[in-house]
Amino acid sequence: MAKGLLIVLSGPSGVGKGTVCTELRHRMPELVYSVSATTRQPRLGEENGVNYFFKSKEQFLEMIENDQFLEYAQYVDNFYGTPREFVEQTIQSGKDIILEIEVQGALKVKEKFPEGVFVFLLPPSIDVLKDRISGRGTENQATIDHRMSVAIDEINLLEYYDYAVVNDEIDQACKRIESIIIAEHCKVSN
Repeated sequence: MAKGLLIVLSGPSGVGKGTVCTELRHRMPELVYSVSATTRQPRLGEENGVNYFFKSKEQFLEMIENDQFLEYAQYVDNFYGTPREFVEQTIQSGKDIILEIEVQGALKVKEKFPEGVFVFLLPPSIDVLKDRISGRGTENQATIDHRMSVAIDEINLLEYYDYAVVNDEIDQACKRIESIIIAEHCKVSN
């Protein structure tokens, strides 16, 4: 049985990673979504193993100690991470798995899983990205300026990725990513 692929989709905040990833999953129902582990409490309606793998802080720290994450981070008082075992089991079963993640996390994954397919989602322009971030209406100007500064720094890391896809229209961006997945499966090395 052929192994599956790990597809890592990342890009700056506001570029539309979540929207593109959701649309890809509708178009490619066989594509497995990487479920993260977290120490935060489940919200109403969330299921263990579907939305997240819910762990105690002690369990999570033990997983870190045993190198069981492709990447992890701490936000506020909670930990979040990508369990290595879930990703590897999915790939070994012949299924493709997609990981939607921020740029720093993607670079950590690349260190531990360089054979992954790393796709950087770009905005059509910096102005469009700024409009998308401001259009949320949830941040003040200082936060918007900070997000834009971080976004430019992240775009400068593009050289560490295998592919760049401009998210000008969701349909077109998804078609390009589907084409990348098809091409990766046709590689002689795969």
